[in-house]
Amino acid sequence: MGPTQEFERVARLCGYRRIAGIDEAGRGPLAGPVVAAAVILPTRCRLLGIDDSKQLPAKDREQAYTAILEQAVGVGIGSADVAEIDQLNILEATRLAMRRAVDQLAPPPDYLLIDAVALPGFKVPIKPIIKGDSLSVSIAAASIIAKVTRDRLMARYHEIFPEYGFLSHKGYGTAEHLERLARHGPCSIHRRTLPRYRK
Repeated sequence: MGPTQEFERVARLCGYRRIAGIDEAGRGPLAGPVVAAAVILPTRCRLLGIDDSKQLPAKDREQAYTAILEQAVGVGIGSADVAEIDQLNILEATRLAMRRAVDQLAPPPDYLLIDAVALPGFKVPIKPIIKGDSLSVSIAAASIIAKVTRDRLMARYHEIFPEYGFLSHKGYGTAEHLERLARHGPCSIHRRTLPRYRK
């Protein structure tokens, strides 16, 4: 069925008007930043084909990305780089990226829907939703913005470090990536705290 506006509708019935969906991309890879997005959609939003970014082919994600930017009331993007991931751990770096994304929103949100992650420190109500990117259209929109933004960053890193093949795997631990990592060793955007390739 795909994500709906049910969570947004319930929040509006409680009096909230600027409901932001929040999600991230890049918690699982061996390399690159974690990127978060926060998206406020209008009340009557008609975004066809919006789904959890992992369920959409790259071409559909790009089209959805453009449609979201055209229709959204607000979009914020935040990230945490490799040094922050290594210093904080991936969960805290994800929370940092999410806070940065929310801070970029104008107008500011008065209610937050988040995909699974608890996010303390905000004065507005927060509702974490398990598998939120497949249930809430706002979170699904945020997942698409985060995924496309991160994929584009990894494509740029591919130009700097072509020996790792980032264009094809975006830093995830595929067999190809692990083979290249074993051959070349980690580069400056590899996460040093992950034990899978630590020497």
